[in-house]
Amino acid sequence: MKPFDPRLLRAVPAARGPVGALAATGVLTGVATIATAFALSAVVVAVVDRGDLTQPVAWLLGLFVVRAVLAATTEWVAAWAGVTVSSALRASLLRGWGARDADSRPAPGRAVSLATSGAAAVEPYAARYLPTLVHAVVVPALAAGTLVVVDWPSALVVALTLPLLPLFAALIGRATEESTERRWSALAALSGHFLDVVRGLPTLVGYGRARRQVATVRAVSDRHRRATMETLKIAFLSSAALELLATISVAIVAVTVGLRLSHGSMALGAGLVAVLLAPEAYWPVRRVGAEYHSAADGAVALDAILAELDHLPSPAPNAPFGTGPGGAPGGQVRLEGVTYAYAGSAVPVIRDLSLVAGPGLTVVTGPSGAGKSTLLDLVAGLRVPMAGTVTAPPSHYVTQRPFLATGSVREALTVGHTATDERLWESLRAVGVHGVVASLPGGLSADLGDDGFGLSAGQRQRLALARAWLAPESVLLLDEPTAHLDPEGAEHVAGLVAELAQRRVVIAVTHRDELLAHADQHVEVRRHGAAGSSVDQPEEAVR
Repeated sequence: MKPFDPRLLRAVPAARGPVGALAATGVLTGVATIATAFALSAVVVAVVDRGDLTQPVAWLLGLFVVRAVLAATTEWVAAWAGVTVSSALRASLLRGWGARDADSRPAPGRAVSLATSGAAAVEPYAARYLPTLVHAVVVPALAAGTLVVVDWPSALVVALTLPLLPLFAALIGRATEESTERRWSALAALSGHFLDVVRGLPTLVGYGRARRQVATVRAVSDRHRRATMETLKIAFLSSAALELLATISVAIVAVTVGLRLSHGSMALGAGLVAVLLAPEAYWPVRRVGAEYHSAADGAVALDAILAELDHLPSPAPNAPFGTGPGGAPGGQVRLEGVTYAYAGSAVPVIRDLSLVAGPGLTVVTGPSGAGKSTLLDLVAGLRVPMAGTVTAPPSHYVTQRPFLATGSVREALTVGHTATDERLWESLRAVGVHGVVASLPGGLSADLGDDGFGLSAGQRQRLALARAWLAPESVLLLDEPTAHLDPEGAEHVAGLVAELAQRRVVIAVTHRDELLAHADQHVEVRRHGAAGSSVDQPEEAVR
């Protein structure tokens, strides 16, 4: 068994309400269980003594109703806890990764595994295992305490045998945990490999090597299948062991009570209460063992998620990012002596680069792989330089393939800010895509598919530019804003970018010539961080 991890409450404050509610329902359920044992024994004694059954039966029926209400409440609270905890963990992961630079985030395969299947696996852990853990703490303690008062020999048997259940459960749980960790590692490897294959599928198909990956995926899948079967085998064996131990313990209590009842040394009511409470003392512990196996994935995933949340690296001291005291003068973007290399690479893609971009349009050109997009990532704060400083106001970044979440056009345009419908249509007219949106069923309320499915690459690009047109940030970063457009559309977008540059700092990366005609500054990035000059000035190094 795995004890409750208090790091969950520290990392996810939203989990405190559900966990507290589970504890409250656990205590109430334990009290109702003890009361039901007394009420049921009272009914049996009344039948044997031929007494009045009205009051005992009324109490018993009332307690049955109370226990039914508590069971329904516990189920509802458990479901609420599962959804709340898993959603909060996923949000905390995404928020934490969003605040970190790209190089300090986990590998894409691990990140996808934690945020999707990992956070989802925590739901049964919070919805099933935690309530059972609360019951296992409360109900046996109440049952044993009541037995001390009602029948101390039965309490002694329970006190001597009850600790054996969590002991055996812990021993078996350790083996289960190791098996589950192996299965989780296999699942993470499978997820990461599958993600890499999907991303590189066009390249693999182009070179005729796609079918070679089938054997690799099959081998990883078989490893995951074997680990899963090993975990299930241990789970079944452990459940059988706990059931056997609990059955023997309850039988000992029943035999001792029966012998004393037959000799007349024990009252019938006390004997019935002892026999009814003994199983209640063992049952929650047995159920914890069973629920742990069903939630073992969630326990391992929770450890991985909490470890990820506990180790958020702070920004490097030699690479501050942000406005700082006073910020960049005049709303400028300033890079001073910036050097950057990708993780695992010893060769910097940008070396000793200095650049000042003020209000207006700064166009960055250069060959592929020279670090143009990396330069925008540094300005946006998505990457942290190895050396040098980057100072910039908050920015709005339009990447080469802008992401459009599933939802309406209105929601896609108002990410991070709000705007009236009139303002939205104005932005759509500015980028020349208002006709496309007007033709959609519902207009601004029309639903977009995942990542803008149903729209062309150029239409997605224009929607992203419309979102940038609406954005309140004073700095716009544009990566290939005309890449997916025809010459006429590219000229229109170039004019729009020049218009935006009249009131903002705009840094645009491009391989095409339309933006150069409107540039206030032209920076040519060469490999290893060499840079060119402004458009209207003689060539000089921007170092």
